[in-house]
Amino acid sequence: MAVRNPEDLFVTLLSDVRQNTERSAKLYQEISQAAQEPDIKEALESRAWIAEKDLNAIDRCFQLIEEKPVKLSGRLQEVFVEDFRRELAEIQNPVAKHLFILAKASHLTHLRIAEFEALVATADLTGHYAVGVLLESCLADKLVFVERTRRLIREHVEEKIIDRLAA
Repeated sequence: MAVRNPEDLFVTLLSDVRQNTERSAKLYQEISQAAQEPDIKEALESRAWIAEKDLNAIDRCFQLIEEKPVKLSGRLQEVFVEDFRRELAEIQNPVAKHLFILAKASHLTHLRIAEFEALVATADLTGHYAVGVLLESCLADKLVFVERTRRLIREHVEEKIIDRLAA
């Protein structure tokens, strides 16, 4: 799709975010299957559920602007998934594996945050304020997940340090 004006850019960015949100839901589900620690597994499963909720909000955005998503060829997440699978398979230590899973989940979420920040600004630029509200609620979900993941990493590391010191 040729981008001729801010409105075209908005539809393109919104389509990209929709496609990436759909992929993210599947990826978080896959990552959660690799996690063996219950807290990490549940957090990732919750993230997948929230991604599905965000997908509904994005679909509502398309309804509000009376547009349909355009097909894009974005390969960034596909490469991310391929690298994740390959690198995870090489990690033998369970503690290192869980830290890797959390780090990659955080990395993916930061990418999504950047997408939504740009999209919210573009919604404002094009006068789609109601859509901006929906998108900011999706952005807030991602910001919360980053903080929760940071805490999980810190708690996981502290627990392992305490175990090591007690031994």
